[in-house]
Amino acid sequence: MTGILKGIRVLDLSRMLSGPYCTMMLADHGAEVIKIEDRFGDTSRQNGPFRDDDPDHDWAGYFVSLNRSKRSVQIDLKTEAGKAAFRALAATADVVVENFRPGVMDRLGLSCESLAEVNPRLVYAAIRGFGDPRSGESPYRDWPAYDVVAQAMGGLVALTGPDARTPTKVGPGIGDVFAGSLMAFAILAALREAEATGRGQFVDVAMYDAMVSLCERALYLYDFEGIVPGPEGNGHPLLAPFGIFAARDGHVALGIVDDAFWVRLATAMGRAELGSDPRYATRAARRANATSINAIVSDWTAARTKVELAGILGGLVPFGPVNTVADIVADPHVAARGMIATVPHAEPGRRPWRVAGNPVRFSAHPAPDYAPPERLGQSNPEILGTATAPALDARALRNAFGAFATGVTVLTTRQADGTPRGFTANSFTSVSLDPPLLLVCLAKTAHSFATFMGAEHFAVNVLAEHQKAISGLFASRAPDKFDQCAWRPGAQDVPLIDGALAHFACARERLVDAGDHVVLIGRVLDFATADGDPLGYFRGNYFSIGLEDRLVSAVAAAGATRIGAVLNNRGRLLLCEGPNGALSVPVARGAKPSLDTLRAGLSAEGLTPEVEFLYAVYEDRETGTTGIFYHGQVEGAAPKGMVYLPLDALPWDRVASTAERAMLERYAGEFRHGSFGIYQGNEITGKVRRVTES
Repeated sequence: MTGILKGIRVLDLSRMLSGPYCTMMLADHGAEVIKIEDRFGDTSRQNGPFRDDDPDHDWAGYFVSLNRSKRSVQIDLKTEAGKAAFRALAATADVVVENFRPGVMDRLGLSCESLAEVNPRLVYAAIRGFGDPRSGESPYRDWPAYDVVAQAMGGLVALTGPDARTPTKVGPGIGDVFAGSLMAFAILAALREAEATGRGQFVDVAMYDAMVSLCERALYLYDFEGIVPGPEGNGHPLLAPFGIFAARDGHVALGIVDDAFWVRLATAMGRAELGSDPRYATRAARRANATSINAIVSDWTAARTKVELAGILGGLVPFGPVNTVADIVADPHVAARGMIATVPHAEPGRRPWRVAGNPVRFSAHPAPDYAPPERLGQSNPEILGTATAPALDARALRNAFGAFATGVTVLTTRQADGTPRGFTANSFTSVSLDPPLLLVCLAKTAHSFATFMGAEHFAVNVLAEHQKAISGLFASRAPDKFDQCAWRPGAQDVPLIDGALAHFACARERLVDAGDHVVLIGRVLDFATADGDPLGYFRGNYFSIGLEDRLVSAVAAAGATRIGAVLNNRGRLLLCEGPNGALSVPVARGAKPSLDTLRAGLSAEGLTPEVEFLYAVYEDRETGTTGIFYHGQVEGAAPKGMVYLPLDALPWDRVASTAERAMLERYAGEFRHGSFGIYQGNEITGKVRRVTES
C-alpha cells in the first residue's frame, strides 16, 4: 500500500503540536514528510512521557505519536551551508510547513518569496498563533502562543466549564490540533491549484482564527440574539435533553434533537405521555423547559448503569457512554476501525508503540503501514546526498523526446473579448471514451498560454498533410493569424480551422502542471473528421505519411541514382567545395549509393549526421540521373573538401548543378518559414507537396 498522497514531498520545519499534527495527517496517507531539525532536535523529543524500557529517554510518546512515518534531516539553518542545503531540498519539494513566529524565516533569507524563486510550484504553509502579516497583520503578531492561549483568546475557554466563575480549558490541545487539521486541508487545496497552474502560494492559518471558527455558534448567538454565550456545563443552549447525564457507574451522553427521538426516549423511560406533553413535545418547548426535562432524564439515567442504559437506548436514540481511554482501548468499535495504531519500534526486536490511528479512510487507497520515527538526522546521507540532481544534456534529452512521431495540431480558443487565439502544438492524445476526454500539452512559453489557462472552452484541430503552412503560421506570433487562414466558429463558439483532418470542440476539464508545460484535459463536446492523411512531426521535422514510400519506389526502377542530403548546422549548410570553388550537396559514394552509405561516408569524415526525411526526388536532365535527396541536421567540424556556409548568404552562382541550386533555393525559403515540402520533378519544373494544394 502506497497511500493516496504518494509522490508529495513535504519539508516539515514545525515543532511541538500544530505543525507536526498537520504533517502527520499527510505522512499517514503516503506523503514523504522530511522533518528538518536543528542540532537539538524537535523540543517534543524530550517532552515525555517515556516508557520503562527506555532508560535513556530516546523516544518520547509525544514525539512518537506525531512523527511516525516521517524522515529526519538535521540542518543548521543559521549557517550558509545549511541554508544552501535547505534551498536545494526546497527545489525538489511540493510543500514547506513551519510554525515559527512571523519574520523568522525571512531573517534567515528563506522566506516563501525567496524559495518560490527556486521552485515556483512550492506551497508554503505557515501556522502561527496570530497569523502572518501577509494575510492580515494582527496587533498580537509577535506574541508567542501555545494551545491554551489560542483556546482562551479564541473563545473556547469562555464557553467551557460548569459556570462563568470557572472557565475551563478543553483537555486535548485542540488549539493546535484543529489549526493543524485546517492546514492539512489548506495544503491539499493549494497543491491542487499548483498542479493545475504550476504556481504555488503562501498558505496561512492562525491558531486564534481556528478557535474562532471552532466556536462559530457563539458568533451567531451574539449576532442573532444579542447575548454573550457563557459556559453551559454539560448542556446545550438551544437543545434539551442534550448533554452529559449521570449514570449509576459513570456518565452517558444523550443528544435529543428531533421530536421523534424525544418520543422514543420518553417511551423507553416508561413515560410515554411525556412524548405528547405540550411542555416537551416540540424542540422549542423543550428548550423553554430545559431545566425540568433535564431533571426528569437525569433521575432516570442515574438509577441505571452504563451497560444497562446502552442495552435500552443503544441504536434507539443518539446515545453513548462517556469512555475513558481504558474503555476506548477495549471497545470493539475501535478494534474494528483500527483506531489504535501500532508503530514498529525504531530498534528492531523491541516492543512496538501504540498510538491513536488516523481516522480518514479512502476506499481505493488504504493507508500504508506506519513506519517508526527516525533518530535525529538519520536520513541526512540519503536525502542531502540526492538533493541536487545532475544536469541533463539538453540536446540529448530533446532527441530522446523526439524519438517518436506525434501528430500536429492547432489549439484554438477565444480570449475574454471574443478575439480568436491559437498556436501549434505537437502533443495530443485521447484519454477516455466514457467520459470523452482528450489531453494536449501547453508550453508555458507559448504566446497564448495565459489565454488558454483561463479559457473555459477550446478546440483541437488535427492538421492534414497539406497544412504545413498553417502549422508554421500558428507556430509564429503573427497578430493576424486568423486573417491569413479560413476558419469558422464551432460548438461554444470556438474557432475551427477549415481543411483540418479532425476537429474536437472541448470544455476544460482539468489542468495539470508538467514542468515547462501544462497538461490541458478537455471533455469533448462535439467533433468531426474528414478523409486524408495527417501531418506528421518527427525530430523537429514535418513529414507526410505515405508519400515518401511512393516516391522512392517510383525511382527504384529508374536506373542511375544519386543519394544526397541537405544538412543544416544551426543555420549553416554543409556543402562540398571543389578545387575551383564550385559547391555541391554531399552525396553517397560507390557503385550502389544508398542512405546508409551516405551516412557511413559522412561519419567517416568525423561528422554526426541525422538524416531521416526525404526532401526531393527529381530527374537531372543535365546528367541523365535521378536524384534522391534527404534533409536533416549535422554536427562536427567541416572536413577537408567541405565547408559550412550561412543559409541566408549562399553564393548561388557557385552551385554548379542547376537542379541542386533550385533545390537549395527552395530549402532556404522553406527554412525561414519552418515548414518543408517534398519536391518531385526535374531541375526546371516539378511539384512540391505543400499547403497551396487544395
